Amino acid sequence: MLDLLLPLWMLGVSLYALAKKQDLYGALLQGGKEGLKLIVSIAPALVVLLTAVHMLRASGAMEQLSLWLAPFCKAVGIPAETLPLMLIRPFSGSAALAVGADLMQTYGTDSPIGRTAAVMLGSSETTFYTISVYFGSVGIKRTRYAIPAALVADLSGFLAAALTTRLLG
Repeated sequence: MLDLLLPLWMLGVSLYALAKKQDLYGALLQGGKEGLKLIVSIAPALVVLLTAVHMLRASGAMEQLSLWLAPFCKAVGIPAETLPLMLIRPFSGSAALAVGADLMQTYGTDSPIGRTAAVMLGSSETTFYTISVYFGSVGIKRTRYAIPAALVADLSGFLAAALTTRLLG
């Protein structure tokens, strides 16, 4: 039944528009046109963001930063093995999923590291991607406090994930 939800919803909307004598095809074309404009407006930010993530990983900067931050993580109770995940998550969701999957494959899904990684993935956001998409789509160029606030929220999520999995695991 769940597989039919979207097609039935689309059929319902289409029938409603036809009953109201709306130009359904014209509205569909207009929506497609606006979607393409949005893609064109946010594409440069996404290309720069994905390039930067790749450069950080390829250069070894992520590994070096992980080594420097490991003592801090140990002091606050975060497994140091999750540092690459914490560093990449604000930039790229797909890269973070790959790092999380690697952690789970290496240490096991039921290990403290695997559980912490899973909760971290669920309790944090791809901050820079989200901000570039949402702010870029409405033409906001100055983010003011949005990025620092979002990064503090991500850090809070990482800390809560480590604490929660340690207490409940």
